[in-house]
Amino acid sequence: MNDEAWRAIVLSDPDYDGKFYYGVRTTGIYCRPSCKSRVPVRANVRLFESSMQAVAENFRPCKRCKPDGGRLPNEEWVAQMAQVIETRFSEELTLGKLADMFHGSPYHLQRTFKRIHGISPSEFLLRTRMKNAQTLLANSDHSIMDIASAVGIANTSHFSTQFLRQTGNTPTQYRNAARRTDQREAAPRLNDK
Repeated sequence: MNDEAWRAIVLSDPDYDGKFYYGVRTTGIYCRPSCKSRVPVRANVRLFESSMQAVAENFRPCKRCKPDGGRLPNEEWVAQMAQVIETRFSEELTLGKLADMFHGSPYHLQRTFKRIHGISPSEFLLRTRMKNAQTLLANSDHSIMDIASAVGIANTSHFSTQFLRQTGNTPTQYRNAARRTDQREAAPRLNDK
């Protein structure tokens, strides 16, 4: 990418709209140069001559600048957010960060996500973290503190409180119950004669 195109992106210059489009590899979104979204990392940017070329390369239109009027259906938009949450649950994913990643306002993102999933993005994130914590508790000998950190919750006490709220058990109770179940399933069975 040349410096002129990069400068147009950084300055959100509307004079370059229609001359090229840019896509961000890490989000899979393409925009007009005038888009007011956060400036991407230059190494992650690809330039396109047309919006059709961006779509052909599996980029989706920005919800903020709506290049060429293209819009992603809300269901697909929310499904992509859910996928990001499910794969990046250990990171700090705030509503603001998700809104930046998916080029929408935090209010619209929250409302749309809740309408489609029935829960807020933060509740979806918490449930995803707890589901992954359950797997780690049942299948590893990592400490509760290490598991809390691995699922993106730095405070062990907060993790334990949230785990109890979500599952009805403390992390230790859950681990012990999972191990008892594994032992029963592994025990040899006697044949009735």
